[in-house]
Amino acid sequence: MYRTGIALLGALFLLQTAHGQERTDAIPAFKKLDSIEARVQGCVTCHGQLGQGTANGYFPRIAGKPSGYLYNQLVAFRDGTRSYPPMNYLVAYLPDAYLKEIAEHFSAQRPEYQPAEKTTADPAAEQRGLLLATVGDAAKGVPACVACHGKSLTGMDPGIPGLAGLRTAYIAGQLTRWRVGERKAADPDCMKRIASRLSDADIAAVAAWLSRQAPRADASPEPSNLVRMPLACGSQR
Repeated sequence: MYRTGIALLGALFLLQTAHGQERTDAIPAFKKLDSIEARVQGCVTCHGQLGQGTANGYFPRIAGKPSGYLYNQLVAFRDGTRSYPPMNYLVAYLPDAYLKEIAEHFSAQRPEYQPAEKTTADPAAEQRGLLLATVGDAAKGVPACVACHGKSLTGMDPGIPGLAGLRTAYIAGQLTRWRVGERKAADPDCMKRIASRLSDADIAAVAAWLSRQAPRADASPEPSNLVRMPLACGSQR
């Protein structure tokens, strides 16, 4: 554990250099070197000391997300089924037990949300985003975001992430990656099916609408509702 903690601390400073700036919310807040707080310093460089995310939108909030979801993503980055070089490098040699520890740590965090993003949208786009997020589009076979990600958009146990607190650029980027096949999940890949049915305008509208929603104070995921999900998702088995 000691050597792994040192390796992550080294990765922290490598990532700071790679991004060309110091992150004031990533100042180490640990007292013991051999602690989970110390060992996740490579994570907080981009995601914030408590996983609260950053205002620029490209480093998402991971705090409070179901531990099952966070663990699945860490495994995907480690095994190369999800591609983002800094993350692939950071977790390349970490064992399952360590990844679970990291996932459980950030899942338990409840920092305040960043202020909701202030974006502008024409009335038609605003209405389209609202419709896709809360009702869906039956003609396209697209269920509402809230049907899986929760009425308050805080996710659902055991492995569906919250969308609350995410920025437009991140949401749009992930939907686009799913649509073009750059991001994948276990078959049947429900997000691939949904994203492939969305137009560019749909993605822009729903991403902007979601980013403008003020999250509730309690960021806890909703209880499992997998038996009543609108689509079968292989990643949730």
